[in-house]
Amino acid sequence: MIGPSGVVRVMVATQPVDFRKGTEGLAALVRDTMGADPFSGAVYVFRAKRADRIKLLFWDGTGVVLVAKRLEDGEFCWPKAQDAALHLTAAQLSALLEGLDWRRVHAVRETRVPALPS
Repeated sequence: MIGPSGVVRVMVATQPVDFRKGTEGLAALVRDTMGADPFSGAVYVFRAKRADRIKLLFWDGTGVVLVAKRLEDGEFCWPKAQDAALHLTAAQLSALLEGLDWRRVHAVRETRVPALPS
């Protein structure tokens, strides 16, 4: 299952795709355009021309899973279109799926444990 576990590898296709594509078409895009293995267990994220729709494709160990989401109000925050894929953390993916600005999600900062007063 997808969750903010930190173990999930997430790759985002920065170019919009034809949203008529299903699992086979998107898996082919993962192989051909992103140069990755669609059966690796990573989550691959795609967007339509309209930025209010995304699809996620991933292998769960028993089959390929395709998840689609449409925001009823607003748009997904999307990186600038480029030829490469972008890597996100699990926390950034969660923010993206909620329609939040995933760029504002930062890694956990290590805090120093205060010393006991002597």
